[in-house]
Amino acid sequence: MYPIHSAVEHIGLAALDPAALANWYCEVLGAREIWNNGEQPPAVFIALTGGPVLEIYPTRIAVPQTGDNRTGGWRHLALRVPNLETAQRELSRRGVVWNDPIKPAGGGGRVLFFADPEGNLLHLVERTADSPLA
Repeated sequence: MYPIHSAVEHIGLAALDPAALANWYCEVLGAREIWNNGEQPPAVFIALTGGPVLEIYPTRIAVPQTGDNRTGGWRHLALRVPNLETAQRELSRRGVVWNDPIKPAGGGGRVLFFADPEGNLLHLVERTADSPLA
C-alpha cells in the first residue's frame, strides 16, 4: 500500500476580499506572503509564523454560519502560543476582538477564540506540559 503522509501542506481559505484578508493575517498575526498569482482578485499563499501555510483565494459565496464552531465541516484554525495572556494583549493592540473569555481546552490547557475580518474562526491555544498534544 502506498503510504499517505500526514504533514499538512496548506489550508485553503476562500474569501470575499482575498487581498484584504491576506493583509490582515500578515499585519495582525505576523504571517508573510510567499506567493501571489497577480490577478484581481488574487489567490495568495501566506505562511504563518512557525507553522501552516494558508491559501487565500476568491469565494463565490459567503454564509453567516462561517464563524459557528458547531457547523459541519472545518471550523477553526488553532494557533499554539506559549502564553495566552501575552498573546491576547499583543493581538488586542493589533485590533483583535475576543468572542469569549479564556476557556479550558480539549486535550488540556486553555483556549481563546476570535475571528478574522470575514468571520472565520480562530483560536489561540496554550497547552499544559502533560497534554497529549504538547
